[in-house]
Amino acid sequence: MSSMSPQSEIDTSSDARYAASRRVTLVSVAWNLMLTVAQVIIGIVGHSQALVADGMHTLSDFITDFMVLFALKHGRKDADEEHPYGHARFETAVTMILGIMLVVVGAGIAINAGMRLSAAQTFVAPSPATLLIAVMTLGAKEGLYRYTMAIANRYGSNMLRANAWHHRSDALSSLIVAAGIGGSLVGFGYLDSVAAIIVALMVAKVGIDLAWRSLRELVDTGLSHDDLESIRQAILSISGVKALHLLRTRRVGEQALADVHIIVDDHVSVSEGHQISEAVRLRLINEIAPLADVMVHIDTEEDVDGPSCADLPLRDEVERRLENYFRAIPEAQQIEHTTLHYLNGRIDIELLLPLTVVADVTRARQLARQFADAAKADKDIGKVKVNFH
Repeated sequence: MSSMSPQSEIDTSSDARYAASRRVTLVSVAWNLMLTVAQVIIGIVGHSQALVADGMHTLSDFITDFMVLFALKHGRKDADEEHPYGHARFETAVTMILGIMLVVVGAGIAINAGMRLSAAQTFVAPSPATLLIAVMTLGAKEGLYRYTMAIANRYGSNMLRANAWHHRSDALSSLIVAAGIGGSLVGFGYLDSVAAIIVALMVAKVGIDLAWRSLRELVDTGLSHDDLESIRQAILSISGVKALHLLRTRRVGEQALADVHIIVDDHVSVSEGHQISEAVRLRLINEIAPLADVMVHIDTEEDVDGPSCADLPLRDEVERRLENYFRAIPEAQQIEHTTLHYLNGRIDIELLLPLTVVADVTRARQLARQFADAAKADKDIGKVKVNFH
């Protein structure tokens, strides 16, 4: 089953998404401020270096929160001359930075825990109040994780998911502190270091996953196979589309862009080809949630399977040649329109003349043959057809 969800499952409204993301980040700022003050003050008074260190860790979250606010503000800007595809990748860049920060946090916890284990160190027994603050911090951080993740899933924001996991890493860090303080109070301080190493590996893995996902987006990695199959089926369901020739996708922030080449009948008009392409574009944008824009290119079967028409002359040159070829045919002055069909490596010509230039069907056939014979020496020209109206 495709990982693409109907738009009813993920709210893609830009204004609603921005408001909710900004609100959840401001809630995080307020909680981090209160927790930092409580951890540092109680840690100093209660003689807990671990709680003070965790307070500094919480203080560092302010930087993360303001990075998120910056990305939210600038990532929703409309496209401009320097950023024709918009600014959505501000979120991608910040997600990568958050992922890297999680890796650094995990590595730092693991290194410190390993050093404590190798030195057989234990925590200096702190006051029971420090354990209470550590548990309260654990609960607050877990609550922030669940709240932020709910908003991230609702609006499909990888950046908010990254920040949610940052809250989870803080909760796990607080769990380590609580375990360390509790172990120190009962004489088993080494349990803190064992737990720290396990948690550090979990945090680092999350950070690596987030950073790798963002890197793939920055280098224009396409959507998954299942996603592409959903797009193909939607395109092929459009009336007038005979086949799909080329499909390319890439992500820009939480949205995706697609370039598609569709094959239509050789002789459809320009307006009908445009109508088919618009039907394809609107179907994909309306039915495939992540797609924000689709570029549709029209091909014919000859464009794909036959000889190339790339080197054939354009209308100005073709009409100049035809004028020369038809110089000896008086009725050529009555040509009302010339239609060019670039097919199978040559140009098929359709001439439109008024019915009044011929007296009967026999003369019409003779005149059509004259036009065809006049241009048959041109290697770039294929069939010449004459229509009367």
